[in-house]
Amino acid sequence: MIPLTFADKGTTYFIKRIQGKDEARRHLNNLGFIEGEEISVINELAGNLIIAVKDSRVAIDREMAARIVVGR
Repeated sequence: MIPLTFADKGTTYFIKRIQGKDEARRHLNNLGFIEGEEISVINELAGNLIIAVKDSRVAIDREMAARIVVGR
C-alpha cells in the first residue's frame, strides 16, 4: 500500500484507507473517494493531481492526495 502521491499514472488502484481528521475524510468522501473504490492518476499539473474516480475526474492537491492510501 502506498500514498496516492506515489501512484503511477494510468494504473488502476483501489482506495484502501483515507487518513486525516474527520473533516478532511468527509470532504474526500463527498468527492467520491470511498474505501474500496477504483482510482487512477490521470495527470499531474502544477503540483495538483487529476484523479479518475467514480466515472469523473477530480483535481486535488498533493496534501490531500497524501492522505489517500491505495493498493492493488
